[in-house]
Amino acid sequence: MPPLKFCANLSWLFTDLPEFTQRIYAAVSAGFQAVEAAWLYDSDLQELQRVKNATGVDVVLINTPLGDAKAGDLGLGAVPGREEDFRKGLDLAMQYAKALDCRRIHLMAGRVPVGADRATIAVEMEDTFVQNLKHAADVLSNEGITGLIEPINTRITDPRYFLDSPHQAAAILQKVGHPNIKLQMDVFHWQIMDSNLTQNIHKYFPLIGHIQIAQVPSRNEPDSAGELNFPYLFSLLEELGYQGYIGCEYKPLGSTNEGLGWVKDYLKRNKREDHACKQLPVPAFP
Repeated sequence: MPPLKFCANLSWLFTDLPEFTQRIYAAVSAGFQAVEAAWLYDSDLQELQRVKNATGVDVVLINTPLGDAKAGDLGLGAVPGREEDFRKGLDLAMQYAKALDCRRIHLMAGRVPVGADRATIAVEMEDTFVQNLKHAADVLSNEGITGLIEPINTRITDPRYFLDSPHQAAAILQKVGHPNIKLQMDVFHWQIMDSNLTQNIHKYFPLIGHIQIAQVPSRNEPDSAGELNFPYLFSLLEELGYQGYIGCEYKPLGSTNEGLGWVKDYLKRNKREDHACKQLPVPAFP
């Protein structure tokens, strides 16, 4: 049984460095062979591509654009009346994904509009999301890219986010009915919204296309104080045969490098050669 593979989320790790290109070098220097990021769209695509090629790092996940961040957008997939903006954002995400050979795009659902009642608008938002996801499925399948939808908790992180539970996400995926649209499991959000992680992981494992981790409730390193037993969860994912990357989407308590002891602990417990955090020769920081 191969060990689990971890990738550095550059929107959360190595944030003492202002540029994503610098964070890529830092991640590879720390031993990561893969990275993910939420929004890279303020970075020069050619420079990102150059650094990716120079380091040999895999870019495994990006998000669709926020929309109008100043107006409070957090994705547009389920927002009625913003379908054209969603498609433009998808096109931009596709441009970056293709250039970086990234095979997964998180298709962000977005927030319940300000002043709207969640229960009243839920059906309309779900219909909008399903139609946008069907469109995305067709676009992404032509390029061999998987689309992902991620429930985000509405108890702590974002009270207005539309998609907030794995049960809701699974029902939407059934309506979409495309095999290249899958579920992104962030155990931080799943634990806060529903707990019952073992049963939910078993139930929805066939739908899962990507995983992210952070401790609950503080969203720090997996070995920090909190509710989740990560050695147990890692063993469960091994037993289920998970072969994708696990994104490290957490806030380091100190420096990123100082907080990577949990990866060494995982490898020590499993007594395996590390394929996920193996030191690579890298060029000097630019």
